[in-house]
Amino acid sequence: MERHHPNDPHLGAQPVTEHLFIAGPAAWNRIVYLDRLPEPVPHMQFALDEYETVGGTSAGKALGLVGLGRRVTLHLLLGGDSDGARLRGLLEAAGVELLAEDSPATERHLNLMTPAGERVSLYLSTPGDPAEGPGPAVESAMTDAAAIVLDLGERTRRLIPAARATGRPIWTDIHDYDGEADFHRPFIEAADAIFMNADRIGDPQPFMERCIRGGAELVVCTLGERGAIAIDERMTLHEVAAEPVDVVDTNGAGDAFMAGVLDATLGGAELPDALRAGARHAASVLVTRHLHPALDALLA
Repeated sequence: MERHHPNDPHLGAQPVTEHLFIAGPAAWNRIVYLDRLPEPVPHMQFALDEYETVGGTSAGKALGLVGLGRRVTLHLLLGGDSDGARLRGLLEAAGVELLAEDSPATERHLNLMTPAGERVSLYLSTPGDPAEGPGPAVESAMTDAAAIVLDLGERTRRLIPAARATGRPIWTDIHDYDGEADFHRPFIEAADAIFMNADRIGDPQPFMERCIRGGAELVVCTLGERGAIAIDERMTLHEVAAEPVDVVDTNGAGDAFMAGVLDATLGGAELPDALRAGARHAASVLVTRHLHPALDALLA
């Protein structure tokens, strides 16, 4: 497949602007810690802890990149409800520039967690998706960006043609892709850099190599406490170990890893150094129960 940024043919090329554009989910989350995930039978359990916080994969990446000194525009759907107001206020207070579209409801999750990092996410509400295409403000923000991050979502999927037309590098996160689901394929086909985890795909390396043969320049698969592997455009396999840290909460670690790799890559780092930067940045959010340490004081 022919890729689409002729003016910046390498992921490490530095465009004229440091601005980054991210499109995708941000949510208001209630986190409930249990000693074990519930069995599918009627029973009672006592919670070990519970709290509310910012959630959503795109919010995590935006917070991480702002924390690394990047200017970030986050395009998202927000309801006019109290949860949307809290979400907007916290993201803006942390330094994220919002390009929000109105929605009937703000995305909300109930995350059941265990101390081992197991998670079940219950979607309490999802935002309605406007039928119209991207407006001029969204198109302008993408055109001005050094890189575009498109996270999974129906709204975001409809941004792909406009994102490709900008000629800017596209990064995407396909999370626990199983290698078969149709929804992910437009993201995979459009992206220059693809991030994922190995939770549902088994051995990820054959799939990663197929993506490189299909035109991607970089594919990265995170492996939890075992670190991550990456395959570059020369089909070279790279490995990075996870940084040792006393884990408080695993939410957002994958988003922080991708943010660290993106920041280092745009700064001119070679891939091994960029992967190590990603591992360090992931470790920085494992020690907080929020998506990023910047929220600790805001949600104290």
